Amino acid sequence: MQQFAAGLRGGVLQPGDAAYDEARAVRNGLIDRRPALIVQCRGTADVVDAVGFARALGLLVSIRGGAHNVAGNAVNDGGIVIDLSEMHSVHVDPERRIARVQGGATWGEVDRETQLWGLAAPGGQVSTTGVAGLTLHGGLGSLHRKYGLALDSLRSVEIVTADGQVRTASDSVNPELFWAVRGAGSNFGVVTSFEFALHPVGPEIYQAAPIFSLDDAPAVLRKYRDFCATAPDEFGPQAMFWSVPAVDDFPAELHGMPIMVVLVVYSGDPDEGERLLAPVLDWATPILDLSGRAPWAVAQSSFDAFFPSGGYYYWKSLLVGEPSDDLLDAVVEVAADRPSPDAIVNFWQLGGQIGRVAPDATAFAQRDAKYLLSLDTSWFDPDATERCIDWTRRTWAAMQERFATDRAYLNFVGFGEEKEALVRASYGANYDRLVAAKTTYDPGNLFRMNNNIPPRG
Repeated sequence: MQQFAAGLRGGVLQPGDAAYDEARAVRNGLIDRRPALIVQCRGTADVVDAVGFARALGLLVSIRGGAHNVAGNAVNDGGIVIDLSEMHSVHVDPERRIARVQGGATWGEVDRETQLWGLAAPGGQVSTTGVAGLTLHGGLGSLHRKYGLALDSLRSVEIVTADGQVRTASDSVNPELFWAVRGAGSNFGVVTSFEFALHPVGPEIYQAAPIFSLDDAPAVLRKYRDFCATAPDEFGPQAMFWSVPAVDDFPAELHGMPIMVVLVVYSGDPDEGERLLAPVLDWATPILDLSGRAPWAVAQSSFDAFFPSGGYYYWKSLLVGEPSDDLLDAVVEVAADRPSPDAIVNFWQLGGQIGRVAPDATAFAQRDAKYLLSLDTSWFDPDATERCIDWTRRTWAAMQERFATDRAYLNFVGFGEEKEALVRASYGANYDRLVAAKTTYDPGNLFRMNNNIPPRG
C-alpha cells in the first residue's frame, strides 16, 4: 500500500483521514458507502496504477467523474474509488471545432471553454453533471435532436482498460472498443479523456418556457404532441410536470402549485426562435412565463439549484413510441400523483438526429424511440424516502406494463434493480456483441459497478 501511494501524483484517502467523508460523498444523499481506498488521480499514469492495484488485490472498482449518477455507482463499500475529479481540463481547438475533455470535467466546465468560440457539445441540462457518466451511456439535453446524443459527437477516447493498458479508441483505432464505449462505456475501463466534435451554438439562445396550471395539462400536452410532430431539429422540447419551487424567484402565493412547464430551447438564431416559438405561449393561459433570451451557458445551468448535493434522488425511465391519447392521459395522471413537490415527471421528445444513426452504429441501440418518460423523483425529507421510492417503482412498473415497453434510458434506472433483464432489453440486438467486447477487454469483470454486461464465463 505504501509503495503504491508513494508512486502517485495524487493522494490516497482511507477511512479516518480528514478529507475521507467529503471525498466519498456523492450528489445523491441516499448513497452512504465506505470504500477502503479513494485514489485522487491527477493524470493517466495514476489511473493506470490504480487499475493495476485493484486488479492485483481483487478490489471492487468504482469510477468517480462528476458523482452525479443517481445509482451512486461512483462509490462502493470496501473497494477502491478511482476519483477523476482533479482531472478536469478542457482544451478547445476552435479552427477544427473539437474539444479535448478530461474524464473528471463537468458540463459547466466544457460550456465555459467552448462558448468562448460560440461552440458547444451536446450535453445535459445541469451544469454540475459529469461529462463521463452522461456521455458513456447516451447523453440527452437540449441539442440532441439537432446534433444527436453526447456520445454521437465523440471522435475518440483515451481509456485505461482492465489490463492496465492505455488505449486510444476511435473509428480507425480499436474500432470495436470505440463502438462499445459509445453506450456501455463504464463496462470497459476508465475513460481519462474524450475528444468531442463541437457545433455552433450561442453564445445567446432563445427558449420558450411558459408555465401552465396542471388543470390545463391534458389539452396542452396534446398541443405539445402536435407541435413536436413537425418541429425542426433546432427545437429541443420537453414537457415537465412539477410544482412551483418555494424560492424567491417565484410569487409566494404560487409556491407548491402543481404545474406543467413547456420548455423548448431553440439552438439557432434567437430572433428566429422567438418568432417560431411565439404560438407556444398561447396553448393556454400561462400562470408565469419565463421565456426569453439567455446565454447558452446560463440556460445550461438554470436547473442547478434544484438538484443540490445531498438531496434524495431516485429516477427511473421508459423509452416509448408514438404518443397516443392514452399515453398522454397516463402521463398527466402520473404527474398529478407525484409523491413530492420536488419530483418531476419529464416527457422528452427524442427523434431528430438521434434516430438517423443506425441502431448498430454504436452500442446505444434505442434509436427509434419517439419520447422518453422520466420519473425524476426528488425529495429533501428523509422521512419521505420509502414513500417516494415505492411510488416510483410502482408507477414505472405500471407504465411499463400498460404501454408494453421494457426499454430504459440507462442513465436513469433507479438503482438498476432489474439487472440483466433491464440491460438486455435496453441494448437489444447489440447485447451479444457487447458481451463479446467485454470478454475481450475485461474478461474478469473488473468494471462491474454499472449497468453490468458480464463477460462470457
